[in-house]
Amino acid sequence: MSGKRLPCSPQEICSLFLFEKLSSEQLGRLCGEGRVELFEPGPVYTEGTPATCFYVMIEGTVVLSRRVGGDDVEVSRSSQRGVYAGAMQAYIGERVQQVYLNSMRVTEPTRFFVLPAETFADIMREWFPMAVHLLEGLFFGQKSSQLAISQRERLLALGSLSAGLTHELNNPAAAAVRATSTLRERVAKMRHKLRVIAAGPYSREALANLIDIQERTAERVAKAPTLSPLEASDREDALTDWLDDHGVMEAWQIAPTFVQAGLDIDWLEQIAAAVDEEILPGAIGWLNYTVETELLMSEIEDSTTRVSRLVGAAKQYSQLDRAPFQVADVHELLDSTLLMLSGKIGDRIKVVKEYDRTLPRIPAYPAELNQVWTNLIDNAVSAVNTAGGDGTLTVRTALERDQLLVEFRDSGPGVAPEIRSRIFDPFFTTKPVGEGTGLGLDISWRIVVNKHHGSLQVESVPGDTRFQVLLPLTATHDETPEEPA
Repeated sequence: MSGKRLPCSPQEICSLFLFEKLSSEQLGRLCGEGRVELFEPGPVYTEGTPATCFYVMIEGTVVLSRRVGGDDVEVSRSSQRGVYAGAMQAYIGERVQQVYLNSMRVTEPTRFFVLPAETFADIMREWFPMAVHLLEGLFFGQKSSQLAISQRERLLALGSLSAGLTHELNNPAAAAVRATSTLRERVAKMRHKLRVIAAGPYSREALANLIDIQERTAERVAKAPTLSPLEASDREDALTDWLDDHGVMEAWQIAPTFVQAGLDIDWLEQIAAAVDEEILPGAIGWLNYTVETELLMSEIEDSTTRVSRLVGAAKQYSQLDRAPFQVADVHELLDSTLLMLSGKIGDRIKVVKEYDRTLPRIPAYPAELNQVWTNLIDNAVSAVNTAGGDGTLTVRTALERDQLLVEFRDSGPGVAPEIRSRIFDPFFTTKPVGEGTGLGLDISWRIVVNKHHGSLQVESVPGDTRFQVLLPLTATHDETPEEPA
């Protein structure tokens, strides 16, 4: 949809926060290649269509929405001057399909400064080349994170695991979002600081030295040592004093960041020796932004790696895209189940793994064994919680009577002798109404005994209950398991 074209005033464009730091030449180029348009109430662009323009609102009210199923769901509404939308990823070019990621409409006559996507991309690359490189890296990192996080929807079908798993995924995802927001601010400040330095009376050699120091600082951040709280505090005090002595403003804020990045006074002395005294405070400020961006990108990497690990465990647990009957490593299955249930197990229950890693892989139905592990771990956690919530869950594997033993031992109150013979009966449960179906142990027994030709038994005294699963090491003559890919 096109609006009514109006004159473009550099003075008005300069009042928008995106452009307030631009020079008169830059503002002239914006007005020369962009335009001001007035839109009447209605749609401006539609989600999924080619992203041809970047919009910055001058006055009016804008509404952004996303398509969910067959409905458009409003995600944002604003009357703030300077809000922007549209072809915001044009600088990435053809590596990403350039379409509008949402729909935009206005609810009253609204004026926009409109910049063609090609011009927006050219200006970003020409005016802010370093920022574009940083943003490209951030964008593709976010894409990986979003791809991993989108797998959560497939995990909702895992029943009682979904709430705990969603919580586990949300923590690193939220950390990545927070770090991304902070990183965007730091990149903007870095651009401004670089612009100030570049506009100063500094020689090419001085600027080259500064860039070299930035590269070496980034390398140092990646190798930062882990300090004790006392060591970190002492180093912060020393760095603060050094920065104060050299005329660096807000030294008390910069020092903790430098300590986290592994920088010390010797490093600062090298910087002071490499740049002129007059440029030192500005150089330190710019390097502070460099360190912060490196630390934030490391935080994003750690968070997305954790998300990826959780999704990998979920895939292992659910056995997606794998043969139903195959040769499997029970330790991989146990680890994925424990990770999936970590939210439900909580911090008060200590998990101890006593694995015999020399045990061979066995023919099995992995997805169904994971269901057995889930039921037995869930029962153990419930038992420990009944006893007060503090206790131990021990998972042990061993070779016993030419069979593979998987044992789940908990420190709960135990199974009373009078009901021990009934716990594998269908619909028998000791849990309160609404908390158990009485089918978990029955299903587990059927999977172990009928499907795997093994056995499931229980030994219990107060404080020591053991559910023991025994599985054959070889398949029966009528079964042929597939080897894992």
